[in-house]
Amino acid sequence: MTAHVLGRELEQLAVSGRAALVREIEASGAFAADPVWREAFATVPRHLFVPYYYVGGARGYERCWGGSPDPRARERWLRGAYEDVPLATRLRDGELLSSSSQPSLMAEMLAELRVRDGDRVLEVGAGTGYNAALLSYRLGDERVITVDLDPEITESARRHLADAGYRPTVVTGDGARGVPERAPFDRIVATCELASVPRAWVAQCRPGARILSPLATGLLALTVGDAGQAEGNFLNTPAYFVPLRGTDRRAPEPVALGGVPPRARENELFRFLVALTRDTLDPQEAYALWEREGRPGRGRYGVTVGGEQTWTWLDDPEGPYAWPLPGSSGPGLVGT
Repeated sequence: MTAHVLGRELEQLAVSGRAALVREIEASGAFAADPVWREAFATVPRHLFVPYYYVGGARGYERCWGGSPDPRARERWLRGAYEDVPLATRLRDGELLSSSSQPSLMAEMLAELRVRDGDRVLEVGAGTGYNAALLSYRLGDERVITVDLDPEITESARRHLADAGYRPTVVTGDGARGVPERAPFDRIVATCELASVPRAWVAQCRPGARILSPLATGLLALTVGDAGQAEGNFLNTPAYFVPLRGTDRRAPEPVALGGVPPRARENELFRFLVALTRDTLDPQEAYALWEREGRPGRGRYGVTVGGEQTWTWLDDPEGPYAWPLPGSSGPGLVGT
């Protein structure tokens, strides 16, 4: 038995599970910026993209599999596929390599992408293929390109997409370099966390394009201007994704927060500031700034990509607080 061949009872369970998931997403407000996405989530079957996934427990990860010979295990797998939670889909030596993101967060990101009919979209991080299927449902296969570094991931995504009846372009390659042979793009959306904004993405976009990417536990929305420049603010939504992988990239080590009061160490918005300024402010300096500026939320921060410079800022790109992002020769830290 495969994950996409279900008996009548499980098919009905999938339909009802999908409807319940859509209601839950709608209640969260995730469709607010673009309600048209409701139809995509109501139509595209998530279970086809997660034929198995892993659930953490006291004894490590347990595999839930749609092909299990146990009917109760198959039902558990299917119910889990339609819960509004992220699902771990690929592990290696205990490390999470790929996942299916939380559907309500996916819905919010797609709505905030603000696509229009005819837009050409690059997705960085193919994952299971589910997000590419949602994009294909909305825009058409020929308008969607998805890229991932791992050939096993792209092959499984391509297979899942075909099982669901979608055939966008699936590319194996380094997502930080974009897909220049398929450019220009009207939208770029990343489903993996980055340390900075690759200039290749901006260069491969048309003027007026929108880039939406996880960065430092937030979601950054940039508008591309002329001459390879882009600028925008973070959304208020927290976001945690698997880091973008590549031969020259490693996940940063956690920042030690010694000397910072416990209430700040445990505050998610303070930790966001620490992640944004990890190469330019020590935690005590970040704490002093955070308190002085009224404990700012994510929406007050933004990023500017300009030529060889990329920097993040608080309130104003040319204001008193600006910091270079990793790998950038942006403006020096001021205002501390």
